[in-house]
Amino acid sequence: MTTLLVIAKEPRPGRVKTRLTPPFTPEEAAALAEAALTDTLRAVAAAPARRRVLVLDGRPGPWLPPGFDVVPQCAGGLDERLAAAFAGCDGPALLIGMDTPQVTPSLLTAHFDGYDACFGPAEDGGFWALGLVEPDPELLRGVPMSTPGTGAAQRARLVAAGLRVRDLPCLRDVDTSADTEAVAALAPHGCFAAELARLRTAGRR
Repeated sequence: MTTLLVIAKEPRPGRVKTRLTPPFTPEEAAALAEAALTDTLRAVAAAPARRRVLVLDGRPGPWLPPGFDVVPQCAGGLDERLAAAFAGCDGPALLIGMDTPQVTPSLLTAHFDGYDACFGPAEDGGFWALGLVEPDPELLRGVPMSTPGTGAAQRARLVAAGLRVRDLPCLRDVDTSADTEAVAALAPHGCFAAELARLRTAGRR
């Protein structure tokens, strides 16, 4: 069975979702980040897994459900931090971030039959999920992160290594104010949608 990894930042004002400010304040952006993380962790908790791991920059809070191991992120760029997350796994692993609160347990049920890797592209050119039957940190080190070509570069790295890649559905990350509306509409009953609605009611957009 697969290890499910979530890489995330503690949702503290000024440290997360800074591209949402403005129109949101740093406190509101952090509240949206916490709601997105809550939805993500709930989906992971409901998916079948051998182990569930939160790879965290910061400290866990009341948003963390039971059943997760918490390990700190290492120093370095995002490629190094992702590589280190996989290095801690001794079997098939699927890693996601905290920016897709619309994710469902079924999407996280990694079926590797006939494949060596799973890859979930994001609409902004990045990726929301990466799964490896045999976790190899070198498949991530040196891949340019946080660019419009990150997803293509990461998938090309997998293919160049001779891996058979299963493509997962393309999802939209929450990065901008427009993203908040679109993603909330995709998961209207989640914590993220509820928090966005609360902020709307408070008159803050």
